Amino acid sequence: MTSQPTLSKAGNGPEGPGGPGTPGEPDGGLQAGLKNRHLSMIAIGGVIGAGLFVGSSTGIATAGPGILLSYFLVGTMVVLVMRMLGEMSAANPTSGSFSAHADRALGRWAGFSIGWLYWFFWVVVLAIEATAGAVILESWVPAVPQWGWALIVMLVLTATNLGSVGSYGEFEFWFAGIKVVAIGAFIVIGGLAVFGLLPGADTDSAGLGNLTEHGGFLPHGPGSILTGILLVVFSFMGSEIATLAAGESENPQRAVTKSTNSVIWRIGVFYLGSIFVVVTLLPWDSESIQKDGSYVAALNSLGIANAGEIMKFIVLTSVLSCLNSGLYTASRMAFSLGRRGDAPKAFARTTGRGVPMTAILASVAFGFVAVFFNYEFPDSVFLFLVNSSGAVALFVWLVICLSQLRMRKIIERETPEKLVVRMWLYPYLTWATIALIVFVLGYMLTDTEHDGRQTVLLSLLVAGVVVGISLVLEKVRRGGDARPRETSDTEQV
Repeated sequence: MTSQPTLSKAGNGPEGPGGPGTPGEPDGGLQAGLKNRHLSMIAIGGVIGAGLFVGSSTGIATAGPGILLSYFLVGTMVVLVMRMLGEMSAANPTSGSFSAHADRALGRWAGFSIGWLYWFFWVVVLAIEATAGAVILESWVPAVPQWGWALIVMLVLTATNLGSVGSYGEFEFWFAGIKVVAIGAFIVIGGLAVFGLLPGADTDSAGLGNLTEHGGFLPHGPGSILTGILLVVFSFMGSEIATLAAGESENPQRAVTKSTNSVIWRIGVFYLGSIFVVVTLLPWDSESIQKDGSYVAALNSLGIANAGEIMKFIVLTSVLSCLNSGLYTASRMAFSLGRRGDAPKAFARTTGRGVPMTAILASVAFGFVAVFFNYEFPDSVFLFLVNSSGAVALFVWLVICLSQLRMRKIIERETPEKLVVRMWLYPYLTWATIALIVFVLGYMLTDTEHDGRQTVLLSLLVAGVVVGISLVLEKVRRGGDARPRETSDTEQV
């Protein structure tokens, strides 16, 4: 492998500090190795995380059938945020995505801070998902200890990402494909059962009556909708991955536009559709939902043999998909930070196959350290890592909103022809989304039952440290002999 520095001089490369490549060109040393089918499946699979399968039972127990409203509200918020991100990314596709946009719109401190927080979020997710996958694999092959399976999974997916962006795309295509087919089949089979159209199925407990019986649609009152939001909001993280991956596709603008326009039906079908099936197949207070998990309980209610093992396989696939995408996402964000001078320059170098090897190895190294903490210090160090990264999703969405408010004016003034995706009812819906995100963060501060307050406070602490570091570095750059950041065609939108 040959190492190639990818920092380009102003005007000579597709991406300079703070911006993406020109439409149709990959970022610097990265290569356009993702095909249209890869991008399509990455966009679809990005909204289907393992949290949908394993975390929905808690939300159902908390809000009853009203959890549908929680999913609807969060889904609406994500659709609006993705529309804003799509507007900026279609005009300037880049591996740095919202971090690069924040850099331009809000200042270098913002791009630095949100980029590193996002990287931190995903490397912690690597440890969480590796452990979750190891638990499933150990149940099938107990001869290998959990830590051994976690190590194997991490090594395999690291090798996949180090190969080429095409190998990442191919793995993700099949991982996401399995998730999509599984949820699609679940919705079709469950929907038929709900309306009594599934031959041979025991559907005595199924029906639309489950939405209003057993204490009503909101058995714990309207406030449970807000509590439900806190429980489901983080399962939507990953919707933005397609905008980062678009920088390595043959037609970034088209990829971003397509993924942005399809986010509504993706969330509507996979989240609202599948949860609707669960709460109509079974009463929300059924003991089996909490004991076996919502999807396994729903499959068991239909008499489907080995439902638990089937769901284990689907969850494992989802975990591997999340790991694969998490490592890819973290490394591309590190690559973008390196290109903009906000991370070690080595992060911005690529191999002959266009792979940011150092960025990948640095990301997975922290992931291995986090896995170690999970096994050795699960209730102290690792718990701190999880809680301190927990609210990053909301921080990212908030920064996207604030960036879009300023970037729209810049694009309209300088290159209005690049506004191929437009935020609806700008700026009113943007401000409404900001208000909703701030409200959710504020409500989390009142939540002590589900650790919402601790999550927000620790996340704010880490965010404050990162912002402080960025401001100090900026002051040092301005006060020293360092040259001002280079500008390129990307700084001109």
